[in-house]
Amino acid sequence: MNIAVNTRVLLKNKLEGIGWFTYETMKRITKNHPEHNFYFIFDRPYDKEFIFSDNVYPVVIGPQARHPVLFYYWFEKSIPKILKQIDADIFISPDGYLSLRPDVKSIVVIHDVSFMHNPKDFPFGIRNYYQYFFPRFAQKANKIVSVSEFSKQDIAQQFNINSDNIDVVYNGSNEVYKPSPDEEIIKTKQQYTEGVDFFIFVGALSPRKNVANLLLAFDLFKSKTRSDLKLVIVGGKMFKTKSIKDVFNKMIFKNDVVFTGRLNPVQLKNLYSAALALTFVPYFEGFGIPIIEAMYCDTAVITSNVTSMPEVAGDAALFANPFSVKSIADAMEKIYSDSDLRNKFIEKGKTQRQKFSWDKTAGKFWNSIEKVMYDY
Repeated sequence: MNIAVNTRVLLKNKLEGIGWFTYETMKRITKNHPEHNFYFIFDRPYDKEFIFSDNVYPVVIGPQARHPVLFYYWFEKSIPKILKQIDADIFISPDGYLSLRPDVKSIVVIHDVSFMHNPKDFPFGIRNYYQYFFPRFAQKANKIVSVSEFSKQDIAQQFNINSDNIDVVYNGSNEVYKPSPDEEIIKTKQQYTEGVDFFIFVGALSPRKNVANLLLAFDLFKSKTRSDLKLVIVGGKMFKTKSIKDVFNKMIFKNDVVFTGRLNPVQLKNLYSAALALTFVPYFEGFGIPIIEAMYCDTAVITSNVTSMPEVAGDAALFANPFSVKSIADAMEKIYSDSDLRNKFIEKGKTQRQKFSWDKTAGKFWNSIEKVMYDY
């Protein structure tokens, strides 16, 4: 069969959660199913590393879709044309967007619908596009995939979708994430924090990641404990980062915060391994890949007690209320002061992480694709 895939999120050195889902699943699926032709549809020149096997045929169509008007043109004008040209049997879209026009079977991955709950976190044009089109994409799709039971039920409720048409396919963790040797940990600490212990946050700098409250909590933690710990924040800017800047500029201990920007997986693995704990406290998350990555690096996890995060972390994390600066700071203090507690969560993480791997993700995603391809 001719399988068309929206791969516009495959951008070299710029993969976020949805990009990693696309990369890890399609790399495995294309290699495991040489009997099918896969047409990867990009909206700009692509990197050859994303052409995973001989049965992958790259197609570039414009315009570059990074604005609501261009979203509309790319998905409603360019995509229907290319699906017709390649005689596509199915269209797979891992980033939540679909095309409403073509009469081609489709499967869409909707990772979360935070824009329905927290619309002010999004720029005006993007918010309106999401709220208008995503319910229609969900109704149009032959099958919806989401990354947690929380997101499945949320999508069903928000878009009035029968939950039976939504498959849960958990995210995984890249094989690179594993504990670093002691000498690498020492080197990493010297490189980023002058040899001092640190908490780590990983994620795009957008409002729902709650970095502003994390910074306030770190300031409170430092004021209470007078420790020399630092906070390392890994991730690129997304949008609406003014609140982060405002809080940072008013911090007492701003000199103990290290912003690294985006890092490659090897660099990130070394930071996870060297960290005292992951402090990942968004107020809305469809899954939360850093939770699993940290567990694979034998690192203790502090995360939020809302949305999907309790589902993903299980009993292997210390939970905090993301809306309470004191709750986050208290969790930091507990993890910092109690090595037995840290070790307990590390050991529990070794069990919890076994539930999540990209091999499992790709296998379940392919099962969902087959349901659409063969109508069962």
